[in-house]
Amino acid sequence: MTTSGRFAQLVLAATLFAATPVFAQTNDPSLTPQQLDCLNQTTTAGNANCLQPGGPAPGAAPGGASGGSGLPAPVSLPELLVDLFPNPGDFPGVASGGQPATPVPTPNPLRDPAGGNAAPSGTGAQAGAPPPQPPAADIAPPGSAITAPPRAISGAFVPDEVLVTVDGGAADAQALAAAYGLEIRSQRQSVLLGTSLVRFGIPDGRPVGVVLAQLAGDGRTSEREPNHIYELQQAAAASSFAFQRISLDEAAANGENVNVAVIDTAIDETHPALKGVIVESFDAMPGVAVTARDHATSVAGLISGTGAFKGMAPGSKIFHARAFEGGKSNMEIILNALDWAAEQNVQIVNMSFVGPKNALLEQASRGARARGMILVAAAGNNGPGAPYGYPAAYKGVIAVTATDAKDAIMKQANRGPYVYISAPGVDLMAPVGGGTDLVTGTSFAAAVVSGAIANLLHAEPERSADSIEKALAATATDLGDKGRDTDFGFGLINTKAAEAAKE
Repeated sequence: MTTSGRFAQLVLAATLFAATPVFAQTNDPSLTPQQLDCLNQTTTAGNANCLQPGGPAPGAAPGGASGGSGLPAPVSLPELLVDLFPNPGDFPGVASGGQPATPVPTPNPLRDPAGGNAAPSGTGAQAGAPPPQPPAADIAPPGSAITAPPRAISGAFVPDEVLVTVDGGAADAQALAAAYGLEIRSQRQSVLLGTSLVRFGIPDGRPVGVVLAQLAGDGRTSEREPNHIYELQQAAAASSFAFQRISLDEAAANGENVNVAVIDTAIDETHPALKGVIVESFDAMPGVAVTARDHATSVAGLISGTGAFKGMAPGSKIFHARAFEGGKSNMEIILNALDWAAEQNVQIVNMSFVGPKNALLEQASRGARARGMILVAAAGNNGPGAPYGYPAAYKGVIAVTATDAKDAIMKQANRGPYVYISAPGVDLMAPVGGGTDLVTGTSFAAAVVSGAIANLLHAEPERSADSIEKALAATATDLGDKGRDTDFGFGLINTKAAEAAKE
């Protein structure tokens, strides 16, 4: 072919394909110049044979005849895409979901079409030799792919953390951190979860829902949850009318030999109403400065208050866990406090806080109930249209709503079929820093119920959590619609009747 003829072919090829590189790509140093020339024209059936021993020369038509037009064979669009993007359907180096992909080696046309291991002609390589493997550094970590749809997360949560239960302990936690680009911020063995709880940080800013999706397919993890935010349930604020409304004789009220855990804010241990009441304390957030103590002081005082201010169950002992500051906490801190309470062998746990649904909290609640612990929780102060409040909405947790001196529902109270029982919680007199004050909220209604249950356990120490829960429902004073309803639950707690009720 003349120089001018080849130049015309090149011009035509450039016109067809703009300036896009279309030659087959190879790094095989053993190819002869003739084989390279052939390789760049292998897209037609005729020229593909020139790579075989005795095949036609580059540019020859099938059967050895010269091509009718003399033009180089066009490159088809799929081959062009494979050349430009080794992983079809993705941008180079990015798999579905925007994660790094394993590089795909450029196919070598000198190998057989079935992907066999025949060596290039003339290389001297032995037949059957294994194909070259990409280096280990090119393999994407297992955590790079999203194995489930990104989680839609309800409720507030820590934006750069996830909580994961890991059965394999520290070694698996380190491996998970490396595989998924995470950092271990805390790790401990949970009594109630029965496994290792790891708080992973997300240093690269990935959304929590994406990280949970990435972890979903990893068998080293059991549960994967956001680090949800929870809030204390105190509404904006007579001597206490609670004794009379819940049918508890104030003079006979007694909680001796009953231990109650209060998971709440810091507490004023010097308050006269709490003298000798708090027997153990645990700080689940030791690195956070204390700014408030009133909420826990009121809750503990309503349960076990002594002296001039008498709680529902004087003589009961408080195991106090500080887990809130500024009215807020997170899942990891609360789980730590719950585990501590379980280790103290308390009979009642008062949880005057609310947050979103979280599988870890549900699992811990089941674990506590399995130990015979009675869980009492505030239903929430977020209004009739608010989502369910957790942990109150979990099975086995006594969800308490608040009523006033006339047994009317507190306007701000949550509503829903999970509400179990009602108790006074509007304008209650309670201990606060420096004295007493009126408090309002389902937090304080929960404390009243915890105190009432302490009386039941004092009277009958062997009574089970199931027995008490059923008795509260069966003997409650019906309020609102007949039977259990979404406002009052089974109705207003009747301590005297519950004490007399037997299974």
